[in-house]
Amino acid sequence: MKAIVTVTGKDTTGIIAKVCTLLADNSVNILDISQTVMQQYFTMTMLIDLSTGKKNVTELGEELEALGKTMGLVIRTQREDIFDLMYRV
Repeated sequence: MKAIVTVTGKDTTGIIAKVCTLLADNSVNILDISQTVMQQYFTMTMLIDLSTGKKNVTELGEELEALGKTMGLVIRTQREDIFDLMYRV
């Protein structure tokens, strides 16, 4: 299963490293990543593959959300199929 992870908040050192470390520790593969800093605000979108992961999308999403809270960020995780349906025209 694939999922979309979005990260937003004030830019600080180590955001990408901490998010990617959490994903690697859970055997999640990052298929694509895009990030930018707009003035002092950080935004990142990732496409991840959970097929070899240790947790399902809900469990991983909760862990990422908790990480975000400790860093002052908002981290959301959505299944790819739901994300696609939301943005289909």
